[in-house]
Amino acid sequence: MQAGRRVARVLVNSNVSPLFLRHISTSSSGSLGGNVFGVKAMYRMNTIPESSIYKPMQQRVFYSSEERQDDSSVSEAVKEMYDKMQESIVEKRTAPPNAWLWSMISSCANVDDIKLLFDILQKFRVFRLSNLRIHENFNSALCQEITKACINVGAIDYAKKGLWKHNVYGLNPTIGSAHQLLLHAQKLKDAKLASDVMKLVKKNDLPLQPGTSDIVFSIWYDAENWNLISKYGKRFIKAGVKLRQNAFDIWMRFAAKRGDVDSLWKIEKFRSEMMKQHTLASGFSCAKGFLLERKPENAAAVIQLVNQGLSDTKRPAVMLELQQLISEWPLELLKHQKEGNKKALVPALQEDTAAMIEHLSRMGIKVNVKMEDFTKNEGVFS
Repeated sequence: MQAGRRVARVLVNSNVSPLFLRHISTSSSGSLGGNVFGVKAMYRMNTIPESSIYKPMQQRVFYSSEERQDDSSVSEAVKEMYDKMQESIVEKRTAPPNAWLWSMISSCANVDDIKLLFDILQKFRVFRLSNLRIHENFNSALCQEITKACINVGAIDYAKKGLWKHNVYGLNPTIGSAHQLLLHAQKLKDAKLASDVMKLVKKNDLPLQPGTSDIVFSIWYDAENWNLISKYGKRFIKAGVKLRQNAFDIWMRFAAKRGDVDSLWKIEKFRSEMMKQHTLASGFSCAKGFLLERKPENAAAVIQLVNQGLSDTKRPAVMLELQQLISEWPLELLKHQKEGNKKALVPALQEDTAAMIEHLSRMGIKVNVKMEDFTKNEGVFS
């Protein structure tokens, strides 16, 4: 019986076809030992050398049936570490040194390397459960390094597996791993990947962090996806995440660019509850909101408040923002307006912007901007 079990273990860890295994289970008395001898006799009757039966099994035992790799596509260093870990886990039944796994991760140079890595991770996890009684996943540092390796070679689907709460690889899902994928999406300007990652974050109950909003808001702002930035902004607030000023700046700038005054004031309410002072971006977003409400004096007051909070070396930035408000913002604003609103909006905005500049001058702020810039692109306003 013990010998039969040993033979069975070899068969299970090899690539013997399911049909072959079923034949073993039904071709003799019921014991694994008897079945194996029956198979030997069967192959002798068919004049097939016994060595040819087991030699391929020995050559292929290092690979699972699902993750078999072409040696030409797998890096030599990865293959070497895989074989050593496989031998340790399957044959010697001992835990391999941690350094081997770290070495294998750092050596991954292509997608096939990653496939082999995940194959050994699954086997290592089973070994840890059955032999060492370790039920915990691998530590977070190791898991984030695995995510990084996947991203580096373009194995994004494997990187996403690191976010699964229930996985067969022993990976510990963390928001840190999610951030690595989000930063990759930001680098590629891939809004779809960012959305996929955020869905996995929600599905696997990963805790949202301020840094998460910084990354995704930037991605969706560049993609001009107001629906997503608005949807997740509300989710961050509801989850009690203390957004950083950068996230509020992006969110408020987007609302002002769209001319969405209602959303702008709601965001400003959230911002004012978390931080006292305005930045240039949040202050000028509020000024734009007041202009849209035809309150140029209030717009000037906000700009003055921002100006007072800046050092002398940073105050020139106020003029740059003011110039952008005059020359660029109206063009952005009109892109998001219905045709029927444009004709009424343009003259009102021009009149109130001029009034705001006059109020700033009265407050002692030297304004060196030209109102001609407001209408320099006449074709857009027509």
